[in-house]
Amino acid sequence: MALIIRAEIPDDVPLVHELNALAFPTGAEADLVDALRDNAQPAVSLVAEQHNTIVGHIMFTPVELCGHSSLKIMGLAPMAVTPDQQKRGIGSQLVREGLDRCRDIGAGAVVVLGHPSYYPRFGFASASARNIACEYDVPDEAFMVLELTAGYLSGAEGTIRYHDAFGEVT
Repeated sequence: MALIIRAEIPDDVPLVHELNALAFPTGAEADLVDALRDNAQPAVSLVAEQHNTIVGHIMFTPVELCGHSSLKIMGLAPMAVTPDQQKRGIGSQLVREGLDRCRDIGAGAVVVLGHPSYYPRFGFASASARNIACEYDVPDEAFMVLELTAGYLSGAEGTIRYHDAFGEVT
């Protein structure tokens, strides 16, 4: 049976929570997804389903580039794939579909704090090269940006602020 990428529905919520708790060392990401789902809109929340089982999840929520509040930028976080299904392309399919959905809702760019050897395959590049910083103290090479619309971030620089839920989940 083929992998299906689809929008999360209310019945998926407990399964998505369980998946994120399983995929990460602590339950923090699972709690973060729940908080973002309730408080950060518009969100793009997708699941990967195979054999009627959710095997992956990705979420994109609005972020703000300080001093440029009119820009519609999304933050990719978190993404999870069940441990026994990792390295099979599920995450890549989730990212690609998620980026398409972000375009569909009018986002012009996406930022990610992630593995510097993984996300460039989708077009993400160093945010610092555009003078865009993360509000958190993170390695420079791990904070990346992708313009969904060419030239969208032209002349825009500053610090990306994430939804308050990111700071509240420990």
